[in-house]
Amino acid sequence: MMSKTMHVSILSAESEFYSGECQSLVVPTVDGQYGILPDHCEVISAIVPGELKYTLPDGTEMLAAVSEGLLKIENGEVLILVDTSEHPEEIDENRARREAAAAREELLQRRSMIEYRTAQAQLARALSRIRVREHGIKH
Repeated sequence: MMSKTMHVSILSAESEFYSGECQSLVVPTVDGQYGILPDHCEVISAIVPGELKYTLPDGTEMLAAVSEGLLKIENGEVLILVDTSEHPEEIDENRARREAAAAREELLQRRSMIEYRTAQAQLARALSRIRVREHGIKH
């Protein structure tokens, strides 16, 4: 019989972002948005910068901007380890837009593949922060 919730821990380098029960979870991975429900099979996957969505037991949908990291599902529990995670209201949209513009400029000025990949990652993170801020804050 499928359980209604699963335990989810979202940990960033700075702190524990969320720890508790969830009905569902959608995580940004290299293969696209990855949906997780209770009793999901065991998995390990890379997380890419993007929008993470999780649904609390009462049905409230939560949104976060996450950077690169790792997803592990084991024994019915979900562990997400990311460098950074932010609620929409924590994101400074103007700063994120400046970071996106700087990353785009860096992509145009690239001197090596490492610099190009770094700038790509910075742009992906900045754009995901802007999306989460716009989706999470009702205008």
